[in-house]
Amino acid sequence: MQIKYSRDHQYVIVKDGVGTVGITNYAQEKLNDVTTVELPHVGAQVQKGGAVGVVESVKAASDFYSPVSGEILSVNEALSGKPELVNQDAEGAGWIYKIKLTKPSELDTLMDREAYLAFVREQG
Repeated sequence: MQIKYSRDHQYVIVKDGVGTVGITNYAQEKLNDVTTVELPHVGAQVQKGGAVGVVESVKAASDFYSPVSGEILSVNEALSGKPELVNQDAEGAGWIYKIKLTKPSELDTLMDREAYLAFVREQG
């Protein structure tokens, strides 16, 4: 299992060619209270950097970009009734979707945890 992070504050936890994707703890803190998560469609083919959904909060609505290319295998249906899971456990129970990676080499363009934490510190 490996975890990688994008500059758009998404994470992908990869195991056996399947990634679990969500927004980082940093991103959920910036959004504040998440009120709605617009989930992507199962079966959709997405490209790295492409918008796949929206996370809305009391502060703002933010597009959610896929950190990798692939096919959406499943979505976290629990978020439909409990979007606050993103705030409570962004990098755990608050995951947004699972994706079958079609270009695993794209993981090389993402940051590991140490690099991501340094990137966040630079953001202020």
